[in-house]
Amino acid sequence: MPDFQAAYFTIFLICLISSILILKLYTSSGVKSHLPPTPFRLPIIGHLHLLGRIPHQAFHKISNRHGPVFRLFLDSTPYVIVTTPETAKEIFKTHENAFLDRPQYLVTDYLSYGNKGLIFAPYGSYWRFLKKIMMSELLNG
Repeated sequence: MPDFQAAYFTIFLICLISSILILKLYTSSGVKSHLPPTPFRLPIIGHLHLLGRIPHQAFHKISNRHGPVFRLFLDSTPYVIVTTPETAKEIFKTHENAFLDRPQYLVTDYLSYGNKGLIFAPYGSYWRFLKKIMMSELLNG
């Protein structure tokens, strides 16, 4: 009987040490995530528990803790929240091309006549043409 217990204990120690080493190698591989910080989230609802009755005050509290740019998961969809105008201007001026594409859904395709409007059109020459018309005709004084 003691031989079986010693064998099980040895196997347990080998598994424990190997899992610790694998975890250590995985976390110290030098691959750092360039994603914004995020507060603690729950598995199914994400960060919905942090948003109270007044969401803009909750965003302010989170931005005080995590900085002007942070990431939230509402349900299972990730969102990047920018809370200062200077940071938003920097993001949209210098990194505009990274944020131009939108997900294509069948519902938006049906509602917007084949994604022909400015809001749902994919980024490209047609979208730039629509933006130029909007800026010159609709938003011009």
